[in-house]
Amino acid sequence: MTYPHVDSQPHFPSVEEGVLARWERDNTFAASVAARPAGENGDNEFIFYDGPPFANGLPHYGHLLTGFVKDAVPRYQTMRGRHVERRFGWDCHGLPAEVEAEKELGIAGHPAIAAFGIDKFNDACRTSVLRYTDEWQRYVTRQARWVDFANDYKTLDTPYMESVMWAFRTLWDKGLIYEGFRVLAYCWRCETPLSNTETRMDDVYKDRQDPALTVAFQLDSGEKILAWTTTPWTLPANLALAVGPEVEYSVLKHPQGDTYILASARLASYEKELEGAELVRTVQGSELVGQKYTPLFPFFANEENAFQVLGAEFVTTEDGTGVVHMAPGFGEDDQNECNAAGIATVCPMDEHGQYTAEITPWVSRHVFDANPDVIRALKEMGVVIRHDSYNHSYPHCWRCAEPLVYRAVSSWFVQVTAFRDRMVELNENISWVPEHIKDGTFGKWIANARDWAISRNRFWGSPIPVWKSDDPTYPRIDVYGSIGDLSRDFGVAVTDLHRPGIDNLVRPNPDNHYLRQLLPHPLARVKKLH
Repeated sequence: MTYPHVDSQPHFPSVEEGVLARWERDNTFAASVAARPAGENGDNEFIFYDGPPFANGLPHYGHLLTGFVKDAVPRYQTMRGRHVERRFGWDCHGLPAEVEAEKELGIAGHPAIAAFGIDKFNDACRTSVLRYTDEWQRYVTRQARWVDFANDYKTLDTPYMESVMWAFRTLWDKGLIYEGFRVLAYCWRCETPLSNTETRMDDVYKDRQDPALTVAFQLDSGEKILAWTTTPWTLPANLALAVGPEVEYSVLKHPQGDTYILASARLASYEKELEGAELVRTVQGSELVGQKYTPLFPFFANEENAFQVLGAEFVTTEDGTGVVHMAPGFGEDDQNECNAAGIATVCPMDEHGQYTAEITPWVSRHVFDANPDVIRALKEMGVVIRHDSYNHSYPHCWRCAEPLVYRAVSSWFVQVTAFRDRMVELNENISWVPEHIKDGTFGKWIANARDWAISRNRFWGSPIPVWKSDDPTYPRIDVYGSIGDLSRDFGVAVTDLHRPGIDNLVRPNPDNHYLRQLLPHPLARVKKLH
């Protein structure tokens, strides 16, 4: 027996291509799966969940790196005798596809898409999302990864979309779905909220310079309490101030006659502005709680319970004045604390990031562009103590790279907090590689997990399968988990779950027995929420 000849200087790409050719000729991957039966009840099956890529862009090094890991785990389980099917999948929905279609069509934003036609826009999305599937298949195959492309799945396929409906309905039946008006990270360019996970992706935070203002608020006692903000555009929507109950605050008499209040730990940072001021006394933050003050602007002056000092544990003395300006429509902590004090959430910003009619001097101005106007108005009032710039790391949209805002929007949530403790408990039974991930990055993430915002105010994706009556006299919500249920209730054959077809599924409200006997009436129809 002799060994085959081995070239002393082999051409490795040719060697690899020869191996790939042999695997294809012998159907090696399929044979390796078939040789290991799944078992009667699937007890010998190992299922590997692989997040699918978008096929409207070419693969890159990141896909190569993670692809090797995704190949190694199923191969290892196969070597242990397990039945491991590996169907490749394509993520075809969502904003990455929409942004690409907008670029190709030369349009941008909700109004432009609506004018162009949702049907034509979604057709463009459908065409673009699978543009590079052949290149992906060559790339993945060339890296020697074993996956089944012949039986791939696509998130735009009706069966897959129906499975999303089923999952939503299942969570609804368990009481884990709700609609809320909550402050979320919001992209004004894409006109949609983002989940917390999307704001923690790589390269989302970028350095940005914003104006920083220290503003004096007039307490009813006559003293002025100083608050600091890097978002002057939110000051027209100010409804409260927050102090740290355990934080010490100094009350200082300025030579010009005003009496100022700020955290004692921040005095050194305001040495110039407070030059010559004399300390009158110190107070705990808890002693300031409940004091009323005069609104800076008149826009929401009649809001119930507003314009008072609240106590909040999140207030620190690391920067600013130790006093936080609260606009409940533009901050998650602001909303939570204000709502707990009976202060309503007002959000005078539209979907384009522009002031709404309540902010009369700057209506329809983008809030970032309005910063100089707001600052100028406050300076004319004589309430600006300091105006400077602040360099900080700020979240940007991972799709379009525009800076995000935080805005109260209506969205659908999965109530993750209801089973968060159970996830933490189950994490203890998982063997992590590397081990520090268990109590580190992943462990801390699930321990602090918040409710998950799952709806997006867009066009190309799986619909939220909720129909809600637009007649307040007969409130009704129907949640659907299958196409069969839709066809039964709406009396039509449903073949596509995309917009605009899904928008046209309306019917008389079954709870309105009188109107149900008449021709369909707008006030009696059950309409889907996007």
